[in-house]
Amino acid sequence: MLTFIYRQQVEAMLVLEAKLKGKQSQYNSIDEAIRTALFIRNKALRHWIDNKDVGKNDLSSLCAVLAKEFDFANKLNSMARQASADRAWLAIAGFYDKCKKKKPGKKGFPRFKKRGHSVEYKTSGWKLSADRKHITFSDGFNIGKLKIVGTRDLSFYSIKQIKRVRIVKRADGYYCQFCVDVERTELHQHNGKQIGIDVGLEFFYTDSDGKTVENPRLLPKSEKSLKRKQRKVSKCKKGSSNRRKAVKKLAKKHLKVSRQRKDFAVKTARALVQSNDLVVYEDLQVRNMVKNHHLAKSISDASWSLFTDWVDYYAKVFDTWAIAVAPHYTSQDCSVCGTRVKKSLSTRTHKCHKCGTVMHRDHNAAKQILAKGIKNTVGHTQINDRWTEQPLSRWGNSSRQVDWLKEESHTLKVWECQKTDIRIIQVRSQLIFSKNTHVYISLFSYLPTQ
Repeated sequence: MLTFIYRQQVEAMLVLEAKLKGKQSQYNSIDEAIRTALFIRNKALRHWIDNKDVGKNDLSSLCAVLAKEFDFANKLNSMARQASADRAWLAIAGFYDKCKKKKPGKKGFPRFKKRGHSVEYKTSGWKLSADRKHITFSDGFNIGKLKIVGTRDLSFYSIKQIKRVRIVKRADGYYCQFCVDVERTELHQHNGKQIGIDVGLEFFYTDSDGKTVENPRLLPKSEKSLKRKQRKVSKCKKGSSNRRKAVKKLAKKHLKVSRQRKDFAVKTARALVQSNDLVVYEDLQVRNMVKNHHLAKSISDASWSLFTDWVDYYAKVFDTWAIAVAPHYTSQDCSVCGTRVKKSLSTRTHKCHKCGTVMHRDHNAAKQILAKGIKNTVGHTQINDRWTEQPLSRWGNSSRQVDWLKEESHTLKVWECQKTDIRIIQVRSQLIFSKNTHVYISLFSYLPTQ
């Protein structure tokens, strides 16, 4: 059987972040702009709730009405007002999408927000200096000129490539995010290596080769300090300046833990994708797993979803493959003979009564995940919208569409396809990953079906 699987091109934006330095009066103006953006977002949501058949264009038209009605809303840049309305529509569209797909559980009805943390400008209302070291915001709030402090050099990108500029307020200050219309790609030395990983709590993940990565357990390490700072907040009188200071210290500590967690996920995902051409992992429903109140804190601290998101991202950056498979029975089935060996979560060793295989349960699960991923090349539920599978008849006569290269190794045949949008060709017992925009052809052996 010959099957073509191709991937459509997906638009990507690169987000560069830098810290902003300015005066306290400028920070107060930023806070006022953030409150105004939140006000417009809530007003747009109220307009959708109170009226029928309200679309995205209706919410954009509402921004001009609000600017005439409220003087403080008129101070905000017109495109920033539209961006605030877009945020409301994003929540509405997500609610509609979940209802149409009939997803189980809560559908996420849009809710009003009490606190805002960012304001977003599109292509007007801001201006970068010639040396890209300062940015000036020129709307009615008179934010003025702010210094950009960061390691990223914005001189590599033209002003036309910067589609949006976002000011974000965090516990340790104000930051500026630049959304750049450029696709990030990095060179990757393809080695044909494929690996399956099983994430867990004992180890952060165990791969199909038996190697493990330790779980950093960042929250327990900082929990003592967090509890102490939380007690100080509780002892302070509400509304006092001491309470505000204590809350700020607590927020900074939480922000530090969050950044440590993200830093670990990014570095681990990058190293994993760089050293392999194919990474297979479980498509876990973490939302359901945290309902176990005995393990909820540890599962949330492990941040598996954040890690797999970065694996998907770096797979695209390095032009490799990341596949998520269904997690059903990966820990129960034997990776050697396929026999189902039921075991509780406390049983950490896999012992097969049929073939006698003995190994760590996570190692067995990682091998099973790799076998599943190779058999099901399109396994991720979140990327099915940009992956489609077509029969050979979709491309007509194969002799016109495919060039069979007369090159053969001892165990694998090399195939190349002229279609630029074709990415995987499955031929009997082989998977061939090809890209015509590059000179290489990556080969992965396919596990035969039992």
